[in-house]
Amino acid sequence: MAKRQPREKSEKPKTEDFKEEGIEVSGTVLEKFPGGMFSVELEGQKQVVLAHLAGRLRKNRIRILQGDRVTLELSPYDLTRGRITYRFR
Repeated sequence: MAKRQPREKSEKPKTEDFKEEGIEVSGTVLEKFPGGMFSVELEGQKQVVLAHLAGRLRKNRIRILQGDRVTLELSPYDLTRGRITYRFR
């Protein structure tokens, strides 16, 4: 019986290569809405964005209050919505 030749592995691009990088900005929480949504004013601009908590903050039950300084990650596709990734002390 003849031995099979090993197949060559095809070079598939990883999913991380396609993932768009988020834009990190900091801001101040203006208002809290039901469902874990927050209104955040960006630092240096007077733009207000709607943001939700990142999974790590939600999992560790980090409380976000009005007036807290936070770091946001904005999607390059929609600059009016973001994800809160860090709360400053």
